[in-house]
Amino acid sequence: MLFELDKNIIAFPHPELPLLDENDGLMAVGGDLSIERLLLAYDIGYFPWYAFRFKDIQWYCPRQRFVIFASEIHVSHSMRTLINKHMHRVTFNTAFDRVIRACATVDARDQELGAWLGDDIVEAYTELHRLGRARSVEVWRDGNLVGGLYGVATGTGFVGESMFSFEPNTSKLALIALARKMQEQGGSLIDCQIGTEHLQSMGARYIDYKQYITTLHGPGAYHTWQDRAILMPDSYNAQ
Repeated sequence: MLFELDKNIIAFPHPELPLLDENDGLMAVGGDLSIERLLLAYDIGYFPWYAFRFKDIQWYCPRQRFVIFASEIHVSHSMRTLINKHMHRVTFNTAFDRVIRACATVDARDQELGAWLGDDIVEAYTELHRLGRARSVEVWRDGNLVGGLYGVATGTGFVGESMFSFEPNTSKLALIALARKMQEQGGSLIDCQIGTEHLQSMGARYIDYKQYITTLHGPGAYHTWQDRAILMPDSYNAQ
């Protein structure tokens, strides 16, 4: 099933209703990018994809989550060598606006037909950052921003939204720094959203939805968080 969301109701279909395609997790379309909707989405395992040229907001809730547990981050020999050269400085939440705009434009991403990081997304996630829920990691060399990533904190986890590199391996540096920071602060996992061999080489693996929610929000959360999603209100149109 694929659901059309009502802009006036801040709710989502039950996260474990049948999917249109089990492989990608597309669950619903429509709604809006309001802060209330975004916060609910991330807390119960949804995330948006907004092709801004088509004004089409799609909401995904994959059954199998591709994640890196912070304690399992794999740092290759070549990355250890790069880190030990001390050429780069890593900061957290000091240049969110620059990071999200770099993610939008690096390699002319914003010119692609299905580009999703447009002004509406930038505005919404900048507000999430102001509220302390969207966060960034910055990698600097000689005072220049050369890599980074941003995402959304939920529970003990971090949902990665996008990353960029202006120099080789600097997005990897940001990811490693994030994982180490999360270990120090008791964080659990980084949700990578989309499975890639690159991320798998850094320790990413699949876990099911129940383990995902329980890891983020603790024992009992699997049922508690599902209660925050309306199952199938009359305002939804199922296709």
